[in-house]
Amino acid sequence: MNVDVSAIFQIAGIGIIIAMIHTVLKQMGKEDMAHWVTVIGFVVVLFMVVRLLDHLFLEIKSMFFFN
Repeated sequence: MNVDVSAIFQIAGIGIIIAMIHTVLKQMGKEDMAHWVTVIGFVVVLFMVVRLLDHLFLEIKSMFFFN
């Protein structure tokens, strides 16, 4: 079984970048833009996780021959 840790690093990297952008925007007094950046980052990561879960379920399905 191949473990792909690059997706974990991508999600962590997106989280770090979004946190930095959020902090900078909040310090500039643009709280509403900071919240929108956080929401957009969350949606991007959510789509990545959904894609990974789809791949996981397809692997489980093929493992138990439910084709």
